[in-house]
Amino acid sequence: MQRRDFLSAITKVALGATATLSAPILWANNKASMMLDEIQSQWRTLLPEGFTVVSAEDKLKLSKDEWRERLTLPLAYDVLRRESTERPFTSELNDEKREGVFVCAGCDLPVFTSQMKFDSGTGWPSFFTSIPNALETKKDFKLILPRTEYHCAKCGGHHGHLFKDGPAPTGERWCNNGVALRFVAKNS
Repeated sequence: MQRRDFLSAITKVALGATATLSAPILWANNKASMMLDEIQSQWRTLLPEGFTVVSAEDKLKLSKDEWRERLTLPLAYDVLRRESTERPFTSELNDEKREGVFVCAGCDLPVFTSQMKFDSGTGWPSFFTSIPNALETKKDFKLILPRTEYHCAKCGGHHGHLFKDGPAPTGERWCNNGVALRFVAKNS
């Protein structure tokens, strides 16, 4: 009978310790989730006054010639329209630190904010989340193993790939070609 009482007491202590340890973790996860919601919902405050926000609802369809005229850099056309990749450490946006919004270079749809950006060390601008409904994903098998490719919800332009090795609170790394973005500074 004493053994049963002893095991019961040990179990209660263990369960109490687990509950005590998990409470701060749950609180931290809830706080991170609330911060993420705030970052994702307040992106418009990072735009300069008078900036016209385009909607992803009206899809942009252009011919190859119209895209070539719109995307004056050949590399921008190759990345956005042909799913190419720029060389790492070649984009000046990799080092962009000002407050503002990153928009699609093909159609000006806001896709990321400066608050979402982090230095991944990969040589491409990287973000831990995106503006809701700005990007769409699909599976990419170009390197045999499946990857998640993402593109602009308005113009369909290829931006990069989504990986699960990013920082908290999402654990995501939206690895973007800099040439597929344009930065709009808050105070411009």
